Amino acid sequence: MKNILLLTCTLLFIISCNVETGSSEGSSAPVNAVNESGEPSGPHTSSEWQIWAYSTTAPDYIANEATIVDVNMNVLREGTNGWTCLPANPRGMSDSENGWKNPHEAMPACVDGQSMLWMQGYMSGTKPGEKMTTDGFAWMLHGDMGEDNSTPMVLNEEDSKPGHWIESGPHLMRMPKDPSSLDGITSDFNSGAPYVMFAGTDYAHLMIPVEGYYKYQAQK
Repeated sequence: MKNILLLTCTLLFIISCNVETGSSEGSSAPVNAVNESGEPSGPHTSSEWQIWAYSTTAPDYIANEATIVDVNMNVLREGTNGWTCLPANPRGMSDSENGWKNPHEAMPACVDGQSMLWMQGYMSGTKPGEKMTTDGFAWMLHGDMGEDNSTPMVLNEEDSKPGHWIESGPHLMRMPKDPSSLDGITSDFNSGAPYVMFAGTDYAHLMIPVEGYYKYQAQK
């Protein structure tokens, strides 16, 4: 009898511990759990995942206080420092039901106010410099899905000019009010140095590679 009582007390103690800690064999992780990289475990359509994916495109000292918006410009998190982090892939999602496959597909950018004006001009086909008052800056630490370096809005490698396709890794961008201010800077994206994308157009901007830039396309 003493052994039975001891066994019963032990089982009750184990059950009590599992209830209090929320652990049970075979249970799934809570939605707000994160892996080693900090990525939330929930669906990619969740606010938690989107905030993580878009904010990590910039250094923490900018992203932590930035406003985060989704693809429809709905505010997911209000910010205080004048920067906005948002998905910037003009192709859209490959799977709209389940959200972006990963942050690289989302091509998030974290932009200051001037670069937001630049992006609006680029997407609408108008001259960004007409509304900008100074140069702007934008972070894209998740890189992009690839573009023709010489011609705006060529989004498929088969449509690009030979040798002009670049799928970028992490980088910073300078969006000039006056595109001619970049005249004379190389457009060679294989040098490792800052280079001009869309040279000679209203959308010329300076690409500044950072560590890991050739993660998706090898340097030649």
